[in-house]
Formats: sequence, C-alpha cells, structure tokens
Amino acid sequence: MDSLVTIGQAKPADDIVHLKPAVDPGTLAHKQLLDGPFWQRIPAYRSVDEATFLDHQWQAKNSITNPAKLLAAVQDLVPQSFIDDVAEGFRRAPMSLRVSPYLLSLIEWEDPYADPLRRQFVPVASKLLPDHPKLTLDSLHEQADAPVPGLTHRYPDKALFLALDTCPVYCRFCTRSYAVGVDTDEVEKVSLKATEERWQRAFTYIRSRPELEDIVVSGGDSYQLKARQITLIGNALLDCDNVRRIRFATKGPAVMPMKLITDDEWVDALTAIVERGRTLHKEVVLHTHFNHPRELTAITRRGLNRLFERGVIVRNQAVLQRGVNDAVATMQTLVKRLGYCNVHPYYVYVHDLVKGVEDLRTTVQTAVDLEKCVRGSTAGFHTPTFVCDAPGGGGKRVVHSFEHYDRDTGISVYAAPSVKPGFFLYYDPIDTLAPEIQARWKVPAEQDAMIAAAIAAARGSAAATAHASSIKLGHVI
Repeated sequence: MDSLVTIGQAKPADDIVHLKPAVDPGTLAHKQLLDGPFWQRIPAYRSVDEATFLDHQWQAKNSITNPAKLLAAVQDLVPQSFIDDVAEGFRRAPMSLRVSPYLLSLIEWEDPYADPLRRQFVPVASKLLPDHPKLTLDSLHEQADAPVPGLTHRYPDKALFLALDTCPVYCRFCTRSYAVGVDTDEVEKVSLKATEERWQRAFTYIRSRPELEDIVVSGGDSYQLKARQITLIGNALLDCDNVRRIRFATKGPAVMPMKLITDDEWVDALTAIVERGRTLHKEVVLHTHFNHPRELTAITRRGLNRLFERGVIVRNQAVLQRGVNDAVATMQTLVKRLGYCNVHPYYVYVHDLVKGVEDLRTTVQTAVDLEKCVRGSTAGFHTPTFVCDAPGGGGKRVVHSFEHYDRDTGISVYAAPSVKPGFFLYYDPIDTLAPEIQARWKVPAEQDAMIAAAIAAARGSAAATAHASSIKLGHVI
C-alpha cells in the first residue's frame, strides 16, 4: 500500500521537478550586505568602536564639510592631487559639501574617481562638464508654483511642503540647489528656514484648498526636523480634514541609518504620527532615496527593520545617474536589495537639469532601456516606475510617454494635460551626442531650430493620436 503524504508534510526531494537551473545562494548579491567594522578602513576612524559609530550625534558632529576635513579623514588613502581636485570642485559646486563618516566609509578610496558614491557627494573639478545651455537653476519651477514660501502646489490634489533647507548630507545633484544648504561661490540660496510662522502660512493654505489630499513633507530633509517638529507638522496636517496622505521625505536612511537605531525620540515621534494617522484612516509613510546597492548595509537593514516592526511603510525614489546606477546589473541589484530590506522601489527619476552636475546625467534612452531590463526581474509591485520630471513644471511623466524624442538632438518632448497646458522639454547631455550635433548646440540659432523641430514633431504626433482616437471612438459609438 502506498504511503500517504499529508498536507504540510514535505515530499521526497526526488519527486520535485526543477524547471529552472539550481541557484547558488552565493550568487544572490542583493542579500549580501556589508557588515562588521568596515569604517575602520578609514584612517581617522580606525579606533572608533561600534557604539560610537552608531551614535547619530557623533555622525553629525564628525561630518566632512570641506576638503581639509576630507584629507584629515582619508589621509594617505588618496594622493594630494585628488584633494586638490576636490578643493577646486568644491569651489565650483552649487551645493555645499557635507558627507557623513558612514558614507565616507562606504567609498572605495582605492579608485575614488570611479566610485559611484564619491561621484554623488564629493565633486572633483577634473570631471565637471559645461552645463546644458537650456539649464535653469530651478528647472522644475517649484518657486513659480509656490502660493506661499516653501509650498509648491502643482498637481491638483498634491502639494510639496519644504519644511526646512538643511540635510544630513548634501547631494551634488540636488534639484533644490537654489535653496538647500549654505550659499556657495556659485549660488546665493533662497531662504527656507524652519520657522513655525512660515509653516503656519502653509497650513492655512492647505486647509483652504479642499482638493489637496496628499502632502509631501520635504526640504531639505525631514531627518533634520526635531522630534517635536515632526509631531507639530504631522498633527497639523492630520488635523486638516482634506488631507488623506502624508509623506515624510528623507535621504537619511541612505546616508545616516544609525539615526533610526539610536535616535529613539525621533523614531517615536514619527511612529506616533503614523499610528494616529491610521486611527484617522489616513496614510503616513516615509519616502527615502537610495541610488546604489552599496548604500544599503547591515546597519541600514537594522534601522529599516525597526521601522518595519512599527508598521512604518518606506518607499524609495532613486535618481538615475551616469556611472552610478545606469548599468542593468546595478539597477537590478538595487531594486532587489531594496525589496530585501522592506523598502518599496517607487520611482527612478531621469536626472533633473541641475547646475554643476552634467557629468551625472544620462540620456532618456538609458532610462527606457533600463526599465525594460528591470521589469520582470522581480515582482511587479516591487518594480519602480521610471519617470522624467518634466522641466518647466510639467510634473512626473513615465519616461517612455514622450510625445516625441529626437535621439540625434537629444530633445524629448512631454505633455502633461492634467497638470499644465503646453509641451515640456528635456535635453540629453550634449557630450553624449554626435560631434556635429554638439557643434549645433553651441550656436543659439541652431538650438532654437532644433527645439522648434522637436515641438513641431510633437504637435504632429499629438494631432495624429487625437485623430486616431476620434476614429476609434466613432466606431465604438
């Protein structure tokens, strides 16, 4: 008599049919998180113990804010010529320099020029490229869409609340270099200080607009808000009957994850707002910003686990960057590692037109190609949407939804009918174009001609689509 296998009882291994080749667990790179005292590779941190390194206040106090401090930290790991390159890059940068010891420890100093983390945070003059001629300092027109200082109301039901203008670390590529950080040689900043008087003006406006249901609390960085400020802002927004969703935006978990481990007051304040929101049937979540797999370590996972245990939803918004995450394998690993750490990969942005970081931008085609390769490599709900935040205030458009894309001139044209009328143009980096096209971009009249041609093609495409839709609707009717 054959033996019976009850539900829950494992079948013999030889009864299992494997349709796919066996996978070596050692090849699952997204699960391999850096652990141990890795920071002790840095000369200045060789005697720093774990308790000290995990202290978020120590991290903030010992952050690198100028080339001299960088040299004092890395010492003989880099030649003086590199430090000189950084000093000149820092002088020409629109953003302030601020790098946490944690982040500094993740950079591979054996080859700092090629390192994807160094590229994001530490400028070097020798790699800078000229800005695109159509670049403007506030390319997304956030200030133009601000009814009160620090509140951008662009989408019908969503507003961006810039609560402050400081961050735990300053990204070279920040789209808000017009306001974030201290003044530099290149940019005199718009002031968005964390004052309750300015906040109350924003809250008053939000209450007056019944269509506003979704508020993003950003800056700067909500990591820099004190616990009592998280409580004040969170409760003020929850008290608005019309507000249904709140997102606290922060780069913090990627650059100083130990705050989630050692700053109990801040984590408790965020948790309380999340829990109060849940009792009011309102969603409060944390949006963060990881760009490269190496930014997630065992320390990161420990901090994120603490949020997960408390029921805090975390989503990620990455920025597509040349030499950072524009390779298929890197982006796939980033997406899967985020999922492994209970972070929902939400968006991947085509790099905004930002002053001083042309070397980091990619083409729109790069994003289109990456999206195809990422989709299908993991679950659909853990697959990010690749978007272009249309310059001029068109908002986020799915990257392949352009009305027209001239890959020769590098001009893509988007429409945003639910946001603003007209067309919105994004420009690929000029150095990625053919030499004869690069020459045309040096001549203002040629620039105008290329742009006019792209808009005309977009109009023609839009008209053809509208005509086809009307015919189809006619048949349906």
